[in-house]
Amino acid sequence: MKRIWHPYTLWEDWRAGMWRRILPEEEDRLVADAVRFTGDAALYGSFMIRVTREWPFSCEHNLTERAMNRRAWVGHAAACMAIGCPEYLVRRAWWMLTQEQRDAADAQATEAIRSWENRANPQLRLEWPTWSMIV
Repeated sequence: MKRIWHPYTLWEDWRAGMWRRILPEEEDRLVADAVRFTGDAALYGSFMIRVTREWPFSCEHNLTERAMNRRAWVGHAAACMAIGCPEYLVRRAWWMLTQEQRDAADAQATEAIRSWENRANPQLRLEWPTWSMIV
């Protein structure tokens, strides 16, 4: 798949506040919300799918870059969409999950990305190299 670039002003994740900074007194509450949200793989995965359907510019810009951690991006975007949590706090919450919860979330992200790839280019049926599965 060819790399697609869009200016950040078109990115739905940027418009939704995924890259904003939060006041320090609000961070603990949002991290706790992010732990609960990301720890529920089915709910988390449903928002990952929504991101791939509802944020076309952000998805094209981020998911066509195969050298980046696309699973992390789709997870951060899902948390932003669902609970309004910026990505730096989702990263903090991630390490508060159990390994089993992280594995389940990664599986949901992998499925959301595969689904997006199939919709974005139905002729493209790539087997994912094993290195792309490493976080």
